[in-house]
Amino acid sequence: MTISAPRGVSGYFWKGCNQPGLVFWVRILEKALMKSVVRRRCVVRFNKLMSLVLVLTATAFGPLSVQAEMKIAVVDVDRAVAGSEAAQKLLRQLQEEFKTDEDTIKKIQTEAAELLQKMQKDADVMSDDEKRRVQQEIESLNNDFVYQRQKLQKEVAARQGELFIGTEEKVRKAIEDLVLENDYDMILPRAAALYVGDLYDVTRKVTEKLNQAATAQ
Repeated sequence: MTISAPRGVSGYFWKGCNQPGLVFWVRILEKALMKSVVRRRCVVRFNKLMSLVLVLTATAFGPLSVQAEMKIAVVDVDRAVAGSEAAQKLLRQLQEEFKTDEDTIKKIQTEAAELLQKMQKDADVMSDDEKRRVQQEIESLNNDFVYQRQKLQKEVAARQGELFIGTEEKVRKAIEDLVLENDYDMILPRAAALYVGDLYDVTRKVTEKLNQAATAQ
């Protein structure tokens, strides 16, 4: 028997009741990375410039001459930063630092899962009052879940901000070094391309440059 989520209970919370072992801090950090200062300032800026650059290029050169004369690469800035040793270190720190919060969230979902199983098992023999009481308990757990999750999001967002202090300049320097070392004419954001082969993706190289810069400090 399938029990739909009670009114006022979020679908995300309801679905998660059957997965009490979810590691929320990882997902929260990934979401924070996608909204990072790097993405807002670097990738968006690149996207705005890309259309103009490609239009001017297409106007000035034919398709064959562009292929012959221009060396172009793409980079996923978010993935480059997230894959760096600094980001991985931060992930490990967050896992330890927010373990108590994570355990609290998992406990809430475990309790909700038990109530959900009770409703699924005993729905036919439960009185209307009992069903209402269980639903109210689930709604209360949902409210607690929302509060704890938002609290964790804010705390993680504050901590992950440390990772991006000065990151824009570091990414710019890493890309400049790649341009000089490999004679690239243009490095564009990967998200702006409809398709690009891995051969032209320098994301890993940018990550390596970031790691080298961090080691040199």
